[in-house]
Amino acid sequence: MWKNHPKALPFLFFSEMWERFGYYLMIGIFTFYLKDAVHGFNMDEKESASLYGTFIALVFFTPFLGGLLADRYLGYRRSIILGGLMMGVGYCMMGIHNINMLYLSMSLVIIGNGFFKPNISTLLGNVYSTPTHKSQKDEGYNIFYMGINIGAFVCNFFGAALYTTIGWGAAFMAAGVGMFIGVITFIAGTKHYKEYDVRKPLQEGDMPLWKILASVILPSILFGVIGWFIKGDQYIFDSNSTDAFIFACIPVLVFYVVLLVRSNKEERPAMGAMLAIFAVVILFWAIFKQNGSALNTWASRYTERHVSGTPENILSALKQTQTIEYKKDSVTKLDGQFRKVKENGVEVKEYNYPSYFKNMNFQKDPVPDGGNVKAWVPSLSQSINPFWVIALTPLVVAMFTWLRRKGKEPSTPTKIAFGLLISALSVLIMIAAVKIGSNGAEKVSVWWLIGSYGVVTIGELFLSPMGLSLVSKLSPVRITSLMMGGWFVSTSIGNKLSGILASKWDEYDDKASYFWLNFILLFAAAIFLFILLKWLNRVMKEKGVN
Repeated sequence: MWKNHPKALPFLFFSEMWERFGYYLMIGIFTFYLKDAVHGFNMDEKESASLYGTFIALVFFTPFLGGLLADRYLGYRRSIILGGLMMGVGYCMMGIHNINMLYLSMSLVIIGNGFFKPNISTLLGNVYSTPTHKSQKDEGYNIFYMGINIGAFVCNFFGAALYTTIGWGAAFMAAGVGMFIGVITFIAGTKHYKEYDVRKPLQEGDMPLWKILASVILPSILFGVIGWFIKGDQYIFDSNSTDAFIFACIPVLVFYVVLLVRSNKEERPAMGAMLAIFAVVILFWAIFKQNGSALNTWASRYTERHVSGTPENILSALKQTQTIEYKKDSVTKLDGQFRKVKENGVEVKEYNYPSYFKNMNFQKDPVPDGGNVKAWVPSLSQSINPFWVIALTPLVVAMFTWLRRKGKEPSTPTKIAFGLLISALSVLIMIAAVKIGSNGAEKVSVWWLIGSYGVVTIGELFLSPMGLSLVSKLSPVRITSLMMGGWFVSTSIGNKLSGILASKWDEYDDKASYFWLNFILLFAAAIFLFILLKWLNRVMKEKGVN
């Protein structure tokens, strides 16, 4: 896999792999932790999805500033190391069961990712900027992306074993250790990318940092505060956090528009093309990032997770199962939704009986009152997508390499457009799953999730690494990390939209309608990008890249 690629690639690959090990371990259990009535924070579906959406939105919002600071002052290596250490500390602190400590640890992860994420991607692009490796840039990003998903695949098994046997704190601590290993790996490979860590001083027409802080960052904070407190009888969008985030985005979006308007004649077409793609892929992230919210709920409540016999013995030995107890007297409803009970002296909301039994086929799998079932831990479903990435990346890379040799490789914008279309098709599988399960009346096989994740992964491989490659190809050298930050701002907005959509899950009696909305959003985005393809490809050709 490393043959003929720069020597820096393995070190960046494994640094990112360990960083993603920590991040996806944390994010895979985050909503379950929030909803845990006894050891978590007893949040309902809407509260947990909203906070999850805000968190992952801000995680991808801060690269805007982190990229700028790296470009002009800190350099890429210092930023990556600083960001990694902040995230590692944040993960370790997250298991401390205190709401204020939770917000503090989330803040460290949010800021740390802002320094780490855009700059390791930009550094990789710089490594592939030499004439020898320039044609391999898309392939290099695909290999790098596979490193991300090896970490994302493995981490969930560690997380499940730790939080089911020791507790949430141990799982979050493991995420922190993974991050620290990533930092050590990155430092070990310094000599291979030191020469590509070049800071870009201010040029004529560039905005100094103080002016960006005054015109973008401070207004974003001010707008966010306004959004938080303006609510009246109803929130403007969804919640305090959503209102604050949407308002905070306004100055940043204005900044990129101004950046486009003030760009010179040579830079403007490329910047316009990047901003157009940034806008469209928001909808991809809005659907894709529901893997940690709505699809986590699907795995927990609507998927048949019951195991017995040899599979149970194997999974139990690996600490990948949980025991779910059935109590008939838990069926009682109060207030139309739930009753309040006390567990260990703590008042909690108990929604009917344990949600896993709500659509259980008791004729097929009878469970007596007071009995229990063994089921695989639902957070393991978070490993399905990275498994597909690991399995499919070599095939996708080989396909594009073969097409390149034939002179028929699609342009980067074309790959992204097809990525959107393929991702839309994955939602149709979930609509079929809803129909098979009679709209949630019965549990369905995990193969529906596996199939849906398989299709969306193909779309992801066409889109996500290609987006990073596109920025590296089209961005003016003086603001590469700033434009990489713009890619992550679009990811951020999409992430928040995913939380808004997922928070409406319980409001949809017909779950098929929920997934139809997701399909329409993705399909419309794909059609729009196909309409823009002629122009986008012309811009790529004028820049001398594919």
